[in-house]
Amino acid sequence: MKVMKFGGTSVGKPHRMHEVAKLVTKDEESKIVVLSALSGTTNALVEISASLARGDRSAAKEQIDALDLHYQQFIQELLSDKTALTKAKAVIAEHFEFLTIILKISFSEALNKDILAQGELLSTKLFCIYLEEKKIDHILLPALDFMTIDGYDEPQIGAIKVKLAQLLQRNKDKNIFVTQGYISRNAKGEVDNLKRGGSDYSASLIAAAINASVCEIWTDIDGMHNNDPRIVKKTVPIEQLSFEEAAELAYFGAKILHPASIWPAQYFNVPVRLLNTLFPEAKGTLITEKAGSVGVKAVAAKDGITAIKIKSSRMLLAYGFLRKVFEVFEKYRTSIDMITTSEVAVSVTIDNDIYLGEITRELEVFGTVEIDTNQAIVSIVGNEITETKDIMEKLFESISSIPVRMVSYGGSRHNISLLIARSYKEETLQLLNVGLFGLD
Repeated sequence: MKVMKFGGTSVGKPHRMHEVAKLVTKDEESKIVVLSALSGTTNALVEISASLARGDRSAAKEQIDALDLHYQQFIQELLSDKTALTKAKAVIAEHFEFLTIILKISFSEALNKDILAQGELLSTKLFCIYLEEKKIDHILLPALDFMTIDGYDEPQIGAIKVKLAQLLQRNKDKNIFVTQGYISRNAKGEVDNLKRGGSDYSASLIAAAINASVCEIWTDIDGMHNNDPRIVKKTVPIEQLSFEEAAELAYFGAKILHPASIWPAQYFNVPVRLLNTLFPEAKGTLITEKAGSVGVKAVAAKDGITAIKIKSSRMLLAYGFLRKVFEVFEKYRTSIDMITTSEVAVSVTIDNDIYLGEITRELEVFGTVEIDTNQAIVSIVGNEITETKDIMEKLFESISSIPVRMVSYGGSRHNISLLIARSYKEETLQLLNVGLFGLD
């Protein structure tokens, strides 16, 4: 059995959903099909939630009506059979009745999670109606029946495995199973989610839970590219990556894959293949234990980085100093991306500045604290690149005009990371594309 995950752009238009149906029926292998919300839906639901949070019910009503109209138009192109259209209208009416009712309810975080879940619930139900219209045998497996997270928002892979096995056993005569990405239940049994981009995570968790033959992630680009195609004109897809390389690229900015989605597949050794719904014949990118080749494969960049420097000639070399610094970040559940040290200072980067004020105040006990915002991390990723001849020479020759704030080298055999001002990101990616890949 395999897992096939389709993102928002893959199901965002009626004709795209038609193509997805063709892809899931292309072979005889049993499959679980994981769908995201239609493109734009989650953003619209976030706006509705934000309007309710600030008490602007009039704006929320307008946003709900606009989204309702979008779905009414969507099903007119998706379906042709009158019976199917009637069923689809009933599904839309049910979910938008809920969204209308919440206009009269006090806003809460639990309600927010319910609002955000509507997109995936709608896309899967409408897709199933289309499959039914085309007489394609299938069954809907509600993600809320098996996808669970604990009190720390971590997925409970053991429970997911057991619950999913039971559901599949009950429906062993079926070949196509459809479920929602992103949504889950939390430790209280309430509707929750795996955070933005979480449909990739859902697919990987499901693939791990069923020991899938492969986890296919279908998007609108033919695999992971060597650079950001939104910024750099000439990029090429990467044929094969190791789990470690893919994890580095996903974490440091490659948008095609959600960062958290690598570890379940890696831990249970399930191959991941990144494919293109617009060009399904393309090879895409295969992610396995094996890297396939040695050397630099790709560059990725991550925005929204804050650099924090703690200068303390008195305490830096003292026993336990770094432990105390790290405990401050642990206290505020803020992860560190990069770290460099010298005799009198330690510099770290973070990508979450929610508790920056509190962190800064506690760090000032240890020394002088300097903050640099609007930074970016550019990561050069490949197999054994720290052992590849002349890589550092080529790297710094390529970006000799770019002021580099920090360098992380040697922490991983697969990654060299640079901290630069956000304003230099586009130029840096272009220069590296020429210097490292010869693509001008």
